[in-house]
Amino acid sequence: MIVVHELFKRFRAAGEEIIAVNKLSFSVAPGEVYGLLGPNGAGKTTTMRMIVGLLKADGGYAEVDGYRSSTEPDAVKSRLGLVSANDGVYPWLSVREMLLFFADLYGMPHEVAAVRLEHLADTFGIRKLLSRRCANLSTGQKQRVILARGLIHDPPVMLLDEPTRGLDVIGSKVVFDYIAHLRDENKAVIVCTHRLDEAQRLCDRFGLVHAGQLWREGTLGELREATGCETLVDMFLGFLDQQMPSTSST
Repeated sequence: MIVVHELFKRFRAAGEEIIAVNKLSFSVAPGEVYGLLGPNGAGKTTTMRMIVGLLKADGGYAEVDGYRSSTEPDAVKSRLGLVSANDGVYPWLSVREMLLFFADLYGMPHEVAAVRLEHLADTFGIRKLLSRRCANLSTGQKQRVILARGLIHDPPVMLLDEPTRGLDVIGSKVVFDYIAHLRDENKAVIVCTHRLDEAQRLCDRFGLVHAGQLWREGTLGELREATGCETLVDMFLGFLDQQMPSTSST
């Protein structure tokens, strides 16, 4: 389970204080896919970095499987998997070598990691790639290997940061299938994206974030009832229209 409670983060730039995340709270249960949604600059990635423990919060806390990122960052990292649009592969390692390397980083016994690798090779259709150097993989093959890497240590929590950015229709479908697999595996999942149309298809519940604050939260049905809008895109556009200063002609 993931618990975020009044998470707060400020930055200083050119002598100006910028509040990136402003007392943000939400939770994600096992088997639930939670969409942390908002436009660029809404504070989504900053929130993810604080959950992982890569960025220290100025207030509040994040918990993963009962461990706080601020006080037990190693325990948190061992219990979550991360897939990001910026992920890459190690070109001179084979797929098998890279996956086992990451398993070793998580402290998995070699025998356990080998069994896990075989399971993931079948799940993601990469068995024929295991002996191939990562440098020789196609874009789609690299994507499957990266997705498998996030699960090599069988974490209870998965974080996906803009997972479909830059992907074509086929690549995006691979991610959609991956998220369905995570749900079936009873993982607690956060999908962080600004692609609201895709999130609407993927997620069970949504947190709509603007300027670092949680504006709305709920299932799609609950959000439709609260806003009177049919789609997440229309909800955000309607909200942003309300934030714009009114103008009058002279």
